[in-house]
Amino acid sequence: MSHIIVPARRLLPVLTLVLAGGTLGACSGGDFGRTRADFRNDDMHKWIGAEATASVGVKPSQFQLTDNERQLRDLAYPLIEPPHSRPAWKSVFGDYQPSASPWRQSVAFDRTAYGRALIDEPHRSHASRYSQLIDDLRDDIARFEPFFASAIRVIDLDRKRQASMGYMSEISPREKADAVARMQENSLIVQWVQQSLERRASSYRWALERLVLQAPDSMAADADRLIGELAAQTANPPVAARPLIERPLSTRG
Repeated sequence: MSHIIVPARRLLPVLTLVLAGGTLGACSGGDFGRTRADFRNDDMHKWIGAEATASVGVKPSQFQLTDNERQLRDLAYPLIEPPHSRPAWKSVFGDYQPSASPWRQSVAFDRTAYGRALIDEPHRSHASRYSQLIDDLRDDIARFEPFFASAIRVIDLDRKRQASMGYMSEISPREKADAVARMQENSLIVQWVQQSLERRASSYRWALERLVLQAPDSMAADADRLIGELAAQTANPPVAARPLIERPLSTRG
């Protein structure tokens, strides 16, 4: 049996490509498209505050994040990320993407996007579509209390920060500006989540109505109850951040 000998210099480009491909594949995303653990860092969601302030023309604070402020941003991200339904093979490269704040978007929010994605994607049955909708609703409801518990702590500490500034003997204009900017930033993040939850409830309602129209099922009652629960919680949050700007929610679809 003969053997073919390939010169080492010809193997190098091939090996380089193989190794590069393996590296990219390993870094692209984690299991089922989740962001890999080695991509995460303590301030991976710091951009949320910068995006919120920049979108309304407020100069961002230069203060470092406190532990409570960092947690607020970590808990906010899953609620401001647009809800979606897609199979794992569509998320092979990870699906972590910064989102534009609701004040930056120039077009009306499309409440039909979630429902159309849910219905159009391949599923074994309509029951699986109902199950996906119910799972997404339960996830949002489960995230509601931890986020607003964090928001209560942050807003309360900001009130104390505001009050203490009046008693400080020495505070530079820059320090005062950074403190005010951070309080505005925290408030905007809470307001961003509140608007996002309103939009989610609207999206879920549209999706359920189309599912019932196309494939009536007893599972619709569970989904309807959960949508009502999410909408009720959103309408009566345990803490209300005072908005820096007033802008009504606009939707289409």
